[in-house]
Amino acid sequence: MELFDSTKKVLFDILKDVDCGKIQLPDFQRGWVWDDNRIKGILASVAKSFPIGAVMLLETGNENIRFKTKPIEGVQGLNGNKPEMLILDGQQRITSLFQAIKTKRVVNTRNDKGYEIKRWYYIDMVKALEPGIDVEEAIFSINENKIITENIGRKVVLDLSTEENEFKNLMYPVCMVDDYSVWRRKFNKYWEHDSEKSEFWDEFEDKIINSFNSYYLPVILMMKENPKEAVCQVFEKVNTGGVSLTVFELLTASFASEEFDLKADWEDIKKIIKPFKVLNNISNTDIIQAITLYSTYKNRLNVSPLGNSENAPAVSAKRKEMLNLKLSDYEKYRNEIVRGFIKASKILVENHIFNARDLPYSTQLVPMSAILAKLGDKIENIGNKNKLMRWFWCGVFGELYGSANETRYALDMTQVTNWIENNGEEPKTIYDANFSPSRLNTLRTRNSAAYKGVYAMLMDDNTKDWLSATKIDLSTYFSESIDIHHIFPVAWCEKNHIDRGDYDSIVNKTPLSGRTNRIVSGDAPSKYLDRLKKHAGVSDEEFNNILLSHVVSPELMYQDDFKGFFAYRKDQILQRIEKAMGKLIPREQLTVEEGQYVEETVEDDEM
Repeated sequence: MELFDSTKKVLFDILKDVDCGKIQLPDFQRGWVWDDNRIKGILASVAKSFPIGAVMLLETGNENIRFKTKPIEGVQGLNGNKPEMLILDGQQRITSLFQAIKTKRVVNTRNDKGYEIKRWYYIDMVKALEPGIDVEEAIFSINENKIITENIGRKVVLDLSTEENEFKNLMYPVCMVDDYSVWRRKFNKYWEHDSEKSEFWDEFEDKIINSFNSYYLPVILMMKENPKEAVCQVFEKVNTGGVSLTVFELLTASFASEEFDLKADWEDIKKIIKPFKVLNNISNTDIIQAITLYSTYKNRLNVSPLGNSENAPAVSAKRKEMLNLKLSDYEKYRNEIVRGFIKASKILVENHIFNARDLPYSTQLVPMSAILAKLGDKIENIGNKNKLMRWFWCGVFGELYGSANETRYALDMTQVTNWIENNGEEPKTIYDANFSPSRLNTLRTRNSAAYKGVYAMLMDDNTKDWLSATKIDLSTYFSESIDIHHIFPVAWCEKNHIDRGDYDSIVNKTPLSGRTNRIVSGDAPSKYLDRLKKHAGVSDEEFNNILLSHVVSPELMYQDDFKGFFAYRKDQILQRIEKAMGKLIPREQLTVEEGQYVEETVEDDEM
């Protein structure tokens, strides 16, 4: 079966089909954006019979590909006419030509600075026929009043506000090219059938008008038998607008054909999850992907309760399955997934991840929310929650969710739930996760998921701020403006020739309040620790216990021993990573990294 057909169509026939609604747009197409210069350029190309590229159309009638449709901008009076074809590629070109030629109304466009303007388009007939002159130079636009002035409006340079003035100035309105016979009769009448002017018109008609009337556009027609995935993929590959459509936008158009407003529903979801700061960067596509993952998992279980039948549908969150998500499945599982995201955020807050900025991987929330939707109240069991967090930390410290995650999502959905509910085998994510001790030396900014993971773990064990002695939790994290700061200050490290790769690593950083960091200043620990203890008003033992909550050696800090401090704290952090991952990290992997330190882009205000 042929899924494509290539042909040529007369430009005016295409514009006619647009005008009567036979050709429309799928609702996911973005608005018309061409500016004045590009409109003049495409008109010139047609006038010169130059190619302007092929147009791709989709035949309607496939019940599996139902998009909400809309007419091309400028079309009026369709009264709900159903389209026979949809434009997948060529919207900007067709809309520009339709508005300039077919509507006989002023065109709303933009100038080269982006300001909205209204323009009529004309062809200077004399200039268009001059030997050696490019036709493009003869095509111009004029304001909605059709009057060009100089000297702040005092002098009229060109007035085309009446047909008589058009005839007199030999300026041809582009909007009359498909109805030129009417204009020609009035033109000849105005010039009283002067033979010279009639010959002039004949030459103009032959060279310019006929170019428009006989212009053919290459057309690629996608037959209605094409699957939705192919339609969407082809659109993205050939679309000349340069902006890829998201799955959410495509599903919005698809669901709209069933009278469901996905955009409005997303706004409702945003209101629900807004109070949960960890979820601030969650996108509408994340929600769709999680629902797709969960629905394919549930559909597989419905076919095969044990999930092992060869005939059961695959668990997947890939683009193809997302595009094929049924509205009924979206509505069925939407609330469970939203609750799953919220539950995930609460569990992460319990583990000292308090906002989206410090979330190691937002992508990991997709399978996490679906897993929590499946587990329901079972996650309240402390053993189950510990298993879930072990999977989470393995993903973070194994740095497994940076890209190409869809296959891992499907494995997580089946393996993590089976591991937790049925004490099945450990998930592949846990098996795949490894952490090298030398990696700690390279964790320097929030660009790294593992960096954020260590930061969160450093707030465990009743970690307290050095100055206020208050425990760092959800409340104090925001009220005390907690952020990650250097322990051995940058100024001191540079003065003492400490390697930047070491002093900028996570090993030399810890969560502190802004007030504490200002007292630390750029001094040696032996100096600023006494200042902090005095401000805190606590005993030596109490202050040392506060320092110990940050897994540092107070003795080595008081000695200003950066090397000893660094080795001790690095091992302490590794022990916590081992505990979180449930895996032993061989210390023989502790190697000195070669190469020159390269500064990373810093996303936070570390001092």
